[in-house]
Amino acid sequence: MGEENKLPAYAFLGLILIISVLFNVMRYVHIKKLSEYLIKIQNLNSNEELKSVYWNMSLKSYSEGELSILKTEVYKVTRMLIEQKERLLADKTFLADSLADISHQLKTPLTSLTVMADLLEERELPDEKRAEFTQNIHVQLNRIEWLVSTLLKMSKLDAGTICLNLRNCNIKKLTDRAFSHLLIPMELKNQSLIVEGDLKAGCICDENWTAEAIANIAKNCMEHTGDGGYIKVTYDENAIYSKIVIEDNGIGIDSEDLPHIFERFYKGKNSSSDSVGIGLAFARQIIAMENGTIDVSSIINSGTRFEIRLYKTVV
Repeated sequence: MGEENKLPAYAFLGLILIISVLFNVMRYVHIKKLSEYLIKIQNLNSNEELKSVYWNMSLKSYSEGELSILKTEVYKVTRMLIEQKERLLADKTFLADSLADISHQLKTPLTSLTVMADLLEERELPDEKRAEFTQNIHVQLNRIEWLVSTLLKMSKLDAGTICLNLRNCNIKKLTDRAFSHLLIPMELKNQSLIVEGDLKAGCICDENWTAEAIANIAKNCMEHTGDGGYIKVTYDENAIYSKIVIEDNGIGIDSEDLPHIFERFYKGKNSSSDSVGIGLAFARQIIAMENGTIDVSSIINSGTRFEIRLYKTVV
């Protein structure tokens, strides 16, 4: 009787052993599939192939438990790889487009410089023409210098290698600094500068970089305003933000161009021949880093209005 009573126990133990073996075999099979999946995605170069493998494998679900948790984490990593590849592809495309734009922007002044240099070699060239070509060479060199300098600054901002020194600055002093190197070009075009605001008004910003941002906006206004026009700057401060408005009575910006004027190398229908298309993008990048915004409105043949808001708290 004792031996007969042990038979059910042995059978039960045997059943448990078989179930345990089967369970471990199934675990091994699933782990092997996950391992093959990881090896497969590691060897894929195309992001489309990676997406295809990801979605096909993610449709197959395992039962709940440790393997399901492991599978979920593996798929999370795969999803991150897909997104990273997409970002890298977008960055490569942006870099290629930027290099093409930079090459195009440099080609025009360089061609002009080459032509005028050849003309200056002519011995019978009148003195007035020689002076004109020399002046044009200086203009083109200044244009190239500004383009290269601005691109270097933008690349530093993109790379995050510049730390802004945010502090309370006087707005009047800020605008005076921004317009200091534009007064002579404005005088040559017989343009007037109007500045109005509370002399005690201040804003929280990096004075050096914000002055450059304002200067780029003012330069855009100057280029789009004819002889005898004006550029008006008004500013004030409240408990939430400081506001700087720069407006002109120039030719204005077409409504189709308004959504794109802050894009790099974008040139609208009414852009001047000297426009490069990075000044406004540079300005917005700086203001955004200072917890600020730039809004623009324009009416054709009536002028353009830029409104800068520098917030005192994060919004």
